[in-house]
Amino acid sequence: MENEIYLTKDGYKALQEKLDYLKSTKREEVSKKIGIAREFGDLSENSEYDAAKEEQAQIEAEIAEIENKLRFGKIINQKKLDTSKVNAGCFVKLKDLDFDDEFEYQIVGSTESDPSKGIISNESPVGQALLGKKVGDTVQIVLPQNNNATIRLKVLDIRA
Repeated sequence: MENEIYLTKDGYKALQEKLDYLKSTKREEVSKKIGIAREFGDLSENSEYDAAKEEQAQIEAEIAEIENKLRFGKIINQKKLDTSKVNAGCFVKLKDLDFDDEFEYQIVGSTESDPSKGIISNESPVGQALLGKKVGDTVQIVLPQNNNATIRLKVLDIRA
């Protein structure tokens, strides 16, 4: 079974806007490129035509992926968020026990993840380890992308 797709209201809106852009503007642009490329003659040796058809396939795949996320995505209701434990949508204040640093992450679905802004996926190693934890809990996380380094984090606060 696939992981649930979690979306904030803003993330859902951004996906809808991207879908609208792809369906209206981008599809039309590629359709014009295909039409122009057809005018170059023999389609079997027409690199412009092949490139335009490839771009069309990529756009259609992206449209299908976004439609799937919108159809099956679960919108996080910040007002009804259970903050007694870490859930998707929560802001989690953490303390790095090895470096004595404090920082905050918001746990979201992978679609909206942006670690540089403190927004991490519920599917990331840190996100997975934090889900279900309560204030005061400590987690030890192996980071495969960082030569399997281990970090120790303590949950200081959870808020919506």
